[in-house]
Amino acid sequence: MSASVPRLVVAAPSSGSGKTTVATGLMAAFAARGLAVSPHKVGPDYIDPGYHALATGRVGRNLDAYLCGPELVGPLFLHGARGCDIAVVEGVMGLYDGAAGEGELASTAHVAKLLRAPVVLVVDASSQSRSVAALVHGFASWDPEVRVGGVVLNKVASDRHEELLREALEQAGVPVLGVLRRVPQVDTPSRHLGLVPVAERQAAAVEAVAAMAAQVAEGCDLDALAGLARSAGALSGAAWDAAEAVSSPVAGAAPVVAVAGGPAFTFSYAEHSELLAAAGAEVVVFDPLRDEELPVGTAGLVIGGGFPEVYAAELSANAPLRKAVAELAASGAPVAAECAGLLYLCRELDGLPMCGVLDAGARMTERLTLGYRDAVAVGDSVLAAAGTRMRGHEFHRTVVEPGSGAEPAWGVRGPRPRVEGFVERGVHASYLHTHWASEPGVARRFVERCRTS
Repeated sequence: MSASVPRLVVAAPSSGSGKTTVATGLMAAFAARGLAVSPHKVGPDYIDPGYHALATGRVGRNLDAYLCGPELVGPLFLHGARGCDIAVVEGVMGLYDGAAGEGELASTAHVAKLLRAPVVLVVDASSQSRSVAALVHGFASWDPEVRVGGVVLNKVASDRHEELLREALEQAGVPVLGVLRRVPQVDTPSRHLGLVPVAERQAAAVEAVAAMAAQVAEGCDLDALAGLARSAGALSGAAWDAAEAVSSPVAGAAPVVAVAGGPAFTFSYAEHSELLAAAGAEVVVFDPLRDEELPVGTAGLVIGGGFPEVYAAELSANAPLRKAVAELAASGAPVAAECAGLLYLCRELDGLPMCGVLDAGARMTERLTLGYRDAVAVGDSVLAAAGTRMRGHEFHRTVVEPGSGAEPAWGVRGPRPRVEGFVERGVHASYLHTHWASEPGVARRFVERCRTS
């Protein structure tokens, strides 16, 4: 089977060049033309896909060659792009920056090659003129398998500045497909872990996406960009399918799996809920900031990542729900928690009472912990059998003390091997964000435990 969904990868020489503005604005501008746009993000980032979803009306999907393996990039892309007219993939960091010490693995360039997609290079031109040609030529010629099909010049100061940049780029042989002036209202606020998620600023986020769309529609040649997208090569193979991934649903009545959502818990890959549903669960989303009870009939609980440190006071004030979570965990029901979920299960966070499921305290720090991790399950848990290998990602400015329980969740491999996380009764809690599409058996195992606990 082959598929030829028109597609573009929006990349840049470095972070901060304007990838998110251009990618999100391009998604929204294409959608405004009546196209069904499939939004994607290279890497483990959870926040940008929220803006992508707002721009397109479709779920933002991640394409991570480290977490899921290169072999799943194409199938996961095709899964997200089903029924779409065009796809826009936002890159990560600089075009050729990948997993540390792993060469091109998980870089934007790597994913572009796996998708056989042309690249649009977004260049911050605010402090250069003729030098832009050397920069673009270097990126376009570095890897002959990466096709840089055009440039969008960002933060251009004036008509004269634009004229100088265009003259220089004529020598580079890469067409200019857009020129964007400096427009402050397109900026989106950031804090300690990046952009503020859409769920926390709905009205302002809508305005920001509309501004991005207007700027891109005015400054970019949408017809030329759509034409470039149509030049992408065909992809062989079938789209990823959650039902095929889990083989068969767990027999019996569908157990209710409650999944934390709302502004405090926005970090979740869509494929997790799809796998749980395919494995036979009834997935119900609830908001720990607002709901005082778990969904009726909850047999298992999944608490992903997010910003509990920002909402610690509100989460702590919802004592009825904290009690319900503690009682569910004490009953032995399956509970899977990642990063923010780990903090929520602790005794306290920055001195404020949390659920008290784990005998550990959590607090904010100035130190950023960031990076991919190669992990192995230390023992059996509701998610994985001992010895199961998964790749994960850490991204936080908090610390949990102690960092692991009597039965850790993971052994982290690498130059500094360590154990981290907690496995207690039916609880699996860890800092590691994992992508279950890489090991769909964890979803089926979790649903099985929900049926039998």
